[in-house]
Amino acid sequence: MMKEVTLPLVPDDRGVLHAAASDVSGVLRSLGAGWLRAVRAGASELDEETVAALTIELAKLADRIDVECIGHTSREDGR
Repeated sequence: MMKEVTLPLVPDDRGVLHAAASDVSGVLRSLGAGWLRAVRAGASELDEETVAALTIELAKLADRIDVECIGHTSREDGR
């Protein structure tokens, strides 16, 4: 079970490509959830406990990205 994901990339004024943090955190969450669904549906021979642990870690990373972005935005707004 393979899911295709496309991240929109936005160039800055120097031509460096960036992905929106919300897109990155969304991909991390959906990747883990997809692994877990595949294992529970029997479509993968991966160990469910290991996949669940990896899914939790991906969600934690996504949460950290979201929190950092909120903090960064808040500092820019002067809040």
